[in-house]
Formats: sequence, C-alpha cells, structure tokens
Amino acid sequence: MFYYVSKIAWFFTTPSNLLLSLILLGLVLSLFKRLRRFGIGLSLVFTLATIALGLLPIASYILLPLEERFAPFRDDGRPVDGIILLGGAVEASDSKARGSIVANEAAERVLDTIQLAHRYPNARILISGGGGTVFGGGAAEAPIVAEYFKSIGIDPTRILVEDQSRTTAENAVYSRELAKPREGERWLLVTSAWHMPRAVGVFEKVAFPVTPYPVDFRTAGGARTHLPFAFVSEGLRRLDIGTKEWAGLIAYYASGRTTRLFPGPQASAGGSASR
Repeated sequence: MFYYVSKIAWFFTTPSNLLLSLILLGLVLSLFKRLRRFGIGLSLVFTLATIALGLLPIASYILLPLEERFAPFRDDGRPVDGIILLGGAVEASDSKARGSIVANEAAERVLDTIQLAHRYPNARILISGGGGTVFGGGAAEAPIVAEYFKSIGIDPTRILVEDQSRTTAENAVYSRELAKPREGERWLLVTSAWHMPRAVGVFEKVAFPVTPYPVDFRTAGGARTHLPFAFVSEGLRRLDIGTKEWAGLIAYYASGRTTRLFPGPQASAGGSASR
C-alpha cells in the first residue's frame, strides 16, 4: 500500500507537475467572468515561479547537502567482497523493446560498477532492481543489466540478480536475503550521490553494513553551485529529484524504514573518505 500511495502522491506533488497544474488551473478559472482576474493572476504568478525555479540555482542548494553527506570513496587497500548496484540507471522497458541497453542520466551507476568489477576481480556483483509501475507491467531492470555485464566479459558466476524490489527499502531487504553477508565482509554500495543517504539508511535498518560509493553527482560544488541553469527544464529536473529525495527521507523515517532522518557516515560503515 505504501508503494502505491507514495507513487500516486508524488505524481501530483512533483514540483514541475504541480507548477504546471497551477498554471492550467489559473487559465481555467480565467474563463469564468467573476474569477477572470484571479485566474490570470494565478497563472502569471506560477509562470514566473516556474521560470525562477528553473533558472535560479535553488535546485542545487537542495541537492548539495544530499550529495555531500558522504565523501567520494577512496581505495584504502582493504579487500572488497561484494558490490551492490542499485537500479535506476537503465530504462528497462525501452531496453527490452530495443534489444539493447538504454541508459539514462544516472548511467554512472553502471559504468562505475563495471570499473569496480575489474578493480576487485574476486568481488561478487549484486544487481538490485525490479520492475513494475503503479499499474503493473514494467520490465525488471536487474536482469537486463546482468545480461549486459555478461556480454562485456564479466564472469556470470560473480553476478547476483535481485529483480523483485520496487523501492529503495525493498532493495535492501531483498539484497540482504540474496547476498547473505557474513560478519566482516565489505560490500560497496553504488548509487547516485543524492540518493545515498536514504540508501544507506535502509541497509542499516536491515543490518547489512555497506560502504558508500556515490556516483552521478548533479552539483559541481564550490562556487559553481551558485551558477544559474542554462535551461528551465534543467533546473526543474534537478528540483524534482532533490525534492523527491528529501520527501523520501522524511517518509522513510516516519514509517520506520530508516532509524535516522538523515543517515550519514558511521565508523562501522567501512569508511568513506576523499579519493
């Protein structure tokens, strides 16, 4: 039930969708004589808000704390027993239809996992990502990525496929069941930097210690954080991502899926420091 409610609620409260809905509402209201002035004013206000939120670096300010919560991974020479790749980098249905892997803007998740697979040749590779949409029928991502890894020469015996999960919380639950991590093992968790706090939080909840390996940064950091976006769509896309992730952190904490509101580094997490 949580899955369906969260997906439907987010569709209507996504900033870009909400802004467009309010603009359209204003236009509809302007058709009525008594509400004409109010409707035009409403559309104008939210049109300007859309432009401002799309061009100003507001989205960067929202994303930056998420992306800087965990420092980039540094190879300290310790052995790595496993690598967990969270889904979200591949368009599963499109890949299945095209017969070729179709990556999206989070492709670094897959690319860095390939790099790690070569760097740590004895590590198992767990790919976590199921299918399905709110109304069902979606293709699972993990098997598609697994086949791609096999096609580029990664030993199939190293690959574990978790294709049941639909949420980050389920990623952790099903990954633990499949990996059966032993005490003292070191598993790297590969996901987008802005998604890492919530991902680490759910793995902590199921007692699966992981070492964060953040990728897919959407902010440059430093002075560049304050630069405006070149396109309204670019700023709105990042605004949607950042807002959704903060909402997810709050919802997961409130529902008991994480024990910390804003999970961060812990000594037991394997240590993540600057590369």
